[in-house]
Formats: sequence, C-alpha cells, structure tokens
Amino acid sequence: MRGVIKGVLAEELENSLRMQKDYESALHKLPQGCLVQKKIRGNVYYYIVQRQGQKIVHVYRGKSSPKEIKEFSEAKRLRAKYRHSLSKVKKQIRFLNGALRGKEPI
Repeated sequence: MRGVIKGVLAEELENSLRMQKDYESALHKLPQGCLVQKKIRGNVYYYIVQRQGQKIVHVYRGKSSPKEIKEFSEAKRLRAKYRHSLSKVKKQIRFLNGALRGKEPI
C-alpha cells in the first residue's frame, strides 16, 4: 500500500516541478520594472522603476499612452499572482521531497 502512495507523491512532485518551471518562465517574460507616475510642476511624467543590482533605477518614459499604462498595470498584477503561486509551489515541493525521503509522515 505504501508504494502506491509514494507513486502518487512522486507524480505530484513532477507536476509541481513543471508548474514551478512554468511560473518562472512566465515571470521572466513579463516586462521588468513598474510604471510610476510623477507629477512635476503640474505636468504628468512616467518612469519605469526597476532594480539593477543593489540600485533602484528610474528610467524616463515621457508621456505614456493609455495602452502602455494598462499593459504595465496588468504586468504588475500578473507578477504578484505568479510570485504568490510560485511560493506555494516551492513549499509544496519541499514537503513532497521530505515525504518521499521518509522524513514526513504520510
């Protein structure tokens, strides 16, 4: 009976590893940084804020189109969703690895 359970756990581990790879590739495909609106002397300007090493860099984008603003806000929402899902999958992988090693009770 124990072999059946370990087989199911091994299959679930394969699925979790595949999902982890999919989430990481989806995160990599999203545009880097976050679009920020700054109001300077009554005019609205847009900057892309991103991290380069230890520094946070603001890249000037000028006056952005509504399409670009919507694209970056959607990317920000998706990035948060993928990071949350990736975190859950990593915890599940840790648990499954422990269960298959025999350290976790089944």
